[in-house]
Amino acid sequence: MNKTFSFISGKIAILSLLTLLVLASCVSKRKLIKQPLKEYGEEFLIEKMQGSQAEFEYLSARCNISLLSNKVRTELKGQIRMHYDSIIWISLSPALGIEVARLMVGYDSIRFLNRLDKTYFEGDYQLITRFLGTSIDFNMVQALMLGNDFSYYENNTFRASIDGYNYKLSTTGRKKLRKYLKQSETPDILVQSLWLNPENYRINKIHLKEFGDENKRLHIEYLKHEYLEGHFFPVRLRLEVYQQNQRIEIMIDLNSIEINKPQTFPFKVPDRYQKLK
Repeated sequence: MNKTFSFISGKIAILSLLTLLVLASCVSKRKLIKQPLKEYGEEFLIEKMQGSQAEFEYLSARCNISLLSNKVRTELKGQIRMHYDSIIWISLSPALGIEVARLMVGYDSIRFLNRLDKTYFEGDYQLITRFLGTSIDFNMVQALMLGNDFSYYENNTFRASIDGYNYKLSTTGRKKLRKYLKQSETPDILVQSLWLNPENYRINKIHLKEFGDENKRLHIEYLKHEYLEGHFFPVRLRLEVYQQNQRIEIMIDLNSIEINKPQTFPFKVPDRYQKLK
């Protein structure tokens, strides 16, 4: 088992699980659209997209995960729990059902527990940003998990178009709004494309990278969603992460989704565990 899950050790584990967190919403099975789409401007599409976003207080789901990296495929099962705008909690297990890792992402901190190596990590987003070489914060993680757009980024640089039977919003210079920047934070410039479902204006697909850096790219394709309590929630997606000429592919299936049922988020580090630096 240790050999099979060796990627969940040390910093590689943090990278893999953060990559896993880059989840977003999925598209539902829909009727084939045969008529040409009506052209709309950026403001209309952004308003419709924001109006369709998933909102809740609590969420819980079970997940099946297939990760392909360096020609090695790993199958995991897990649980995901969320308190909106507060906590994202993930527990991962192999097929036997024994937990191998636990991750808790808060608004200002990230905590990771590796039960195989008996190690743990605690740190803020600045440490993760330095390690990954790219900016990341709670809002971005939460938005991508739910298929929502980034709340704290400007919208006035988007341009609208039609791509096949999808609406497309593209920008080559999107920045975080100044009022949400920390004093020491230098804003990254995002190059981003969003493809929208013309039936419900949910995001079908995302391409994302930082301006001037072709070595780090994220592609997400949203394959299916489920309609619960007035919103669409992710149930199946495929994502590809390109980092320094390495490609990671992750397939995720969510099931047993519950909305607005209060959740607990246990995270206790045993005394014998060693802290990662």
